[in-house]
Amino acid sequence: MPESEQETAPPGIDTTKPSVSRVYDYMLGGKDNYAVDRHVAEMALKIAPDAPEAAKANREFLRRTVRYLVGEAGIRQFLDIGSGLPTQGNVHEIAQSVAPGTRVVYVDHDPIVLVHGQALLAADATTTVIEADAREPEKILGDPQTRALIDFSRPVGLLLFGLLHHLSDEEDPGGVLSRFVAPLVPGSHVVISHFHNPGEAHPEVSKQAYGAEKVFNEHLGTGRWRTRDELLAYFDGLELVEPGLVPLPEWRPEEGDAATPGITYHTFLGAVARKP
Repeated sequence: MPESEQETAPPGIDTTKPSVSRVYDYMLGGKDNYAVDRHVAEMALKIAPDAPEAAKANREFLRRTVRYLVGEAGIRQFLDIGSGLPTQGNVHEIAQSVAPGTRVVYVDHDPIVLVHGQALLAADATTTVIEADAREPEKILGDPQTRALIDFSRPVGLLLFGLLHHLSDEEDPGGVLSRFVAPLVPGSHVVISHFHNPGEAHPEVSKQAYGAEKVFNEHLGTGRWRTRDELLAYFDGLELVEPGLVPLPEWRPEEGDAATPGITYHTFLGAVARKP
């Protein structure tokens, strides 16, 4: 790695190991990534050349779902788990453009997210970022910064964009999700986007999904493309909002959406659900 990259990295950031957040940042055209992250991303691009379009589709899904939750569901506070690096159109910016004063707590375990998030939110009293591991819901829910902004006696928007597929089966992503949802009051909403393996319905796409999963696990140590039934199980006990669990571009598309995913279209699904 060039010495200049190490010199420009924020203190405490390890540029010798790839980071999921920084790989996604590269896919979105960001600049907060390093040679090791770009190497992993380029390997993934050999298998899925349109992966950047899938990443854009995820950002557009985020924008549409947050606007829905604020504008139609009346949500005024959000907990964004695995928020990733700040980019154009962050949750608090979208939410507050609809309802000023909406409160947002960002959570990520990558220290570079904390560095950039704190700089971005330094003067924003309605938004904060905390460094924590999604596998510890109780710690996140009980964090003083979370409690300072989130009133758990009122509905919450729980956001998990591109997170649960980075938890292995042994880490029980469904159980982790349930521990986040359990203390939320009725009327709260959950939004999930997740890598998907369509299996025999789309054999070529399924082959690509297995290939991408192999690259992610070999180089990032994480990544699981799950079946539709596995994804639907996340929403047990919740009410899916129309149109249900669909490829990201199909969730209430809007004029101006620009992402045009190709073969990855069926490998990234999303849904919104309400706690009854």
